[in-house]
Amino acid sequence: MPYHLRGTVLPDGAVRDLWTLGDRITFARPSVPAETVADGGFLLPGLVDVHTHPGSSAADEARFDPEVFAEQIAAHRDAGVTALRFPGLLGEIPDELREDPRSPRMITAGRWLAWAGLSRGAAFHTVTEDLVAAAVAEAKAHDGWCKLIGDWDFEAPPVPYELLRAVVDGVHAAGGRVAAHCQSAAGVLGAARAGVDSIEHGMGMPEECVDLMAGHGSAYVPTLTAFAHSATRIKDNTRGRLWHAGHRTMIRRVREAYDAGVTVLAGTDSAPYGNVATEVEHLIEAGLPTEAAVGAASWTARAFLGLPSLTENAPADITVYATDPRTTPETLHHPTRIMLRGRIVR
Repeated sequence: MPYHLRGTVLPDGAVRDLWTLGDRITFARPSVPAETVADGGFLLPGLVDVHTHPGSSAADEARFDPEVFAEQIAAHRDAGVTALRFPGLLGEIPDELREDPRSPRMITAGRWLAWAGLSRGAAFHTVTEDLVAAAVAEAKAHDGWCKLIGDWDFEAPPVPYELLRAVVDGVHAAGGRVAAHCQSAAGVLGAARAGVDSIEHGMGMPEECVDLMAGHGSAYVPTLTAFAHSATRIKDNTRGRLWHAGHRTMIRRVREAYDAGVTVLAGTDSAPYGNVATEVEHLIEAGLPTEAAVGAASWTARAFLGLPSLTENAPADITVYATDPRTTPETLHHPTRIMLRGRIVR
């Protein structure tokens, strides 16, 4: 049986009736009876978290556990998140989970690729002598994206610009896109100059990077939630002061990037899962207009990832709220209806 929903459709703001036929949306009343599952309120394209790394437990952060992965993506789904981008996973997603109609749509970037000259890294990094070939291979194997560790230290040399540029050119030539983890000023500047498709974190981002990102069409994913959570635990030593200064820089750059025309997106990066509404609130606190912050976790994020919003024949991924999240963003924590692939989650 089709489902019927009526409400204010965002982002355009028109009150409309829509129906779901299977896993698709239509604005034309079907010839068969439909069950009304939402009457009033605000209808959003299903929420998106563009930077999350599910699949490991606190007890063993270096091992991919399919059962933990399933639990964590379910937490995203139950919060109204219908699409996820994984810029770095510890293992391969089981086919049955990816194809499960109860699972959010998934866009992966494969492994965390690290330059062989990286002086400091993490156990989950994949160090490679041929970064270009590895990046192209990951993008081809994982939904068109690869994840590059641009740097992993505030003071150590980042990936050389010439190599970054070669990675970007190679991946783009293969039809893929590059997400770059960056912390240091030199690391962010190199990534922005090279034209990566998204800069993740960007703690030490120099001001000149804003115009470079705008010129290349790069997105900015600051993951403020993760860094705000960590802020109280960072010690007041030399590294700690660099960390806190970088955190303040990220907050400043959010509004500057938006004003320059850079696409700013919502990603949570770490536990708890299903918490993208909190990232929206952090973006607003950083100066992003409320409507843009909500879009960063919904229609803007979907467009960036190639997913339609609430348009004719679009995927039936819908979250419904009692009040307008553009004026009361805290309502994002309380969806009244969640639909994923045309199925009722809540």
